[in-house]
Amino acid sequence: MIEHNKIAVRTNKLTRRFGKFTAVDQVSIEVKQGEIFGFLGANGAGKTTMIRMLCGLLKPSAGDATVSGFDVYKQSENIKKNIGYMSQKFSLYDDLTIQENIEFFGGIYGLTKEQIQSRKKTLLKEVRLTNVEESMTRDLPVGFKQRLALGCALLHDPLILFLDEPTSGVDPEARRSFWDLIYHTAEAGKTIFVTTHFMDEAEYCHRLSIMRDGKLIAVGSPGELRDLYHKSNMQDVFIEIVNGE
Repeated sequence: MIEHNKIAVRTNKLTRRFGKFTAVDQVSIEVKQGEIFGFLGANGAGKTTMIRMLCGLLKPSAGDATVSGFDVYKQSENIKKNIGYMSQKFSLYDDLTIQENIEFFGGIYGLTKEQIQSRKKTLLKEVRLTNVEESMTRDLPVGFKQRLALGCALLHDPLILFLDEPTSGVDPEARRSFWDLIYHTAEAGKTIFVTTHFMDEAEYCHRLSIMRDGKLIAVGSPGELRDLYHKSNMQDVFIEIVNGE
């Protein structure tokens, strides 16, 4: 059951510096359970650094943050066990079949053979790869590979998913199909952080954050942001915000 008012991720003036350079500058957000939360920003805006801190991979320089109730400073290992991560670069193994990839990552996540077999059947159905599990991963279309990557990220039943440019390199039809899976996953109670450069995909998010030069400069639903900036689409909103003074 989704607890819509439960906070999945909270940050308070979260900051990360690299020497004299501030990559993330006092960012404060709250994301609720079951929410699809978009991270938008040009390259170098601070999105990846922000995600790395929330995933427990990078210690903040200042500020506070919790992910699923776990503190990013003291409980990074707990955070890693409760999240799934899908990078924009396909990170599975081309020389394994679909089911072999699932079994391999299940082992990495510490699942038993029984748990892997149980989850595998469900996941193959969820990501629409039933009846092709014996296919070599190298022979799959890019859209199928992305579905497999999502399935592996969901294998250990994480509470929160971080998807970094998940539809990069796939055709529009495959992108739409992938977003159907994202919606289905959110409806099951997962909280989803997604970065994207496709402004039509930004429209699919429940809420968006837009970053520029490490600072959070806008947060809201697509409709709220369109109304606020008097634009008809998120492409124009993004250009207005990112190029603004």
